[in-house]
Amino acid sequence: MRPHYNRVAGQSLESLASLSNNIFAFAMTLLILKIHIPSHEDIHTEQDLLHTLYVFWPHILTWLMSVLTLGIFWVGQHSQFNQLRHSNLRYTWLQLGFLAFVTAIPFTTDLLTEFITFRLALLVYWINILMLGIFIYICLVYAAKNGLVKEEVKLETYLSFRRRILTGQTLYAVGAALCVINTYWSIGFILMVQLNYAIAPKIPWLCELTA
Repeated sequence: MRPHYNRVAGQSLESLASLSNNIFAFAMTLLILKIHIPSHEDIHTEQDLLHTLYVFWPHILTWLMSVLTLGIFWVGQHSQFNQLRHSNLRYTWLQLGFLAFVTAIPFTTDLLTEFITFRLALLVYWINILMLGIFIYICLVYAAKNGLVKEEVKLETYLSFRRRILTGQTLYAVGAALCVINTYWSIGFILMVQLNYAIAPKIPWLCELTA
């Protein structure tokens, strides 16, 4: 009897991880390509160049935020992969849904850069992050409920992964809500949260929340 296609398709975590690496790398590359060097015809003095670089600071700010966003989710995704024995077709498609929102980051970043004082642009960017969080959470829960997790992985490990995702998304939502005051408050708060995830500075209350 021949095995059903859905039972044998999409089982390779290595292939899924390889595709993910390429998509994340391409998305990160697009972020920097969106920052265009000023035309030489517009720059005549050191002061002109300095002024142009100052005008570029929103590009640098949103570039940094998005690099951190992609880096955090890449680490989270691969940490999840490391807990699994194998994939299956549904899990693979859930991960492809996650990667679809990874490819959207350059667009939402560019939108936020061009309209950095607009609350709607900030909310579109946050929705992109929210969808990444939703998909990676669904992937985690699906893997645990469908026997994809390695037998030696403890329940505490699963719970710590789940808590980290939910806490992170809660903090991102708080950051997005701050756009009611000012979009720069939102960006500043989100950057602070991301730096805590990325380099774990000694911010006691954040370290306790995201442990």
